[in-house]
Amino acid sequence: MAGLFMLARSGLWFGGALILLSAVLIGIDVFLRKVFVVSIGGADELAGYALAIGTVWALAATLLERGHIRIDSLYMLLPAPIRIVLDFVGLILLVGFFALVFWHGIGVFEQSWVSRSRSQSALETPLVIPQAIWLIGLAMFVLVGVALFLAALARLVRGDRAGASAMIGTRSSAEEVAEEVRAAERRR
Repeated sequence: MAGLFMLARSGLWFGGALILLSAVLIGIDVFLRKVFVVSIGGADELAGYALAIGTVWALAATLLERGHIRIDSLYMLLPAPIRIVLDFVGLILLVGFFALVFWHGIGVFEQSWVSRSRSQSALETPLVIPQAIWLIGLAMFVLVGVALFLAALARLVRGDRAGASAMIGTRSSAEEVAEEVRAAERRR
């Protein structure tokens, strides 16, 4: 799991850097249009690619940090055995959904490859390039999700329900506060 944490963290930084670079590019484009009445051209297209790619590359790290949004108002009132079952079902559904997106994305990629599709902009970007980078991010998320499922299941089989819950369950308020305190202490 340590290797997957490092891979996911790298993906998070990569995705964040892409989104930051796209924001800078759009800012420069807006400035040039306003001041010099000239445009870079394609900034919106590149920003769209960066948003799609950056999002999927951040999914794995968010999963490992238990940061995906869940509606847990009823969840916290349920007994622990039911909560762990719901955690596993939620993980299966989330990873399963993105596995389907990945599967269909492969079909789109293959079609773009065969037909040599290009974007309909002035850049004429070969679509297989952003699609391949996007698919790699999706594959990483599915891989991390399956590994997380298996690791949590192994803990549950060993009788460590608390450990399994700590891997895939919703973070409690106390956990979130403790994480914020640790982050504040690291900044000092």
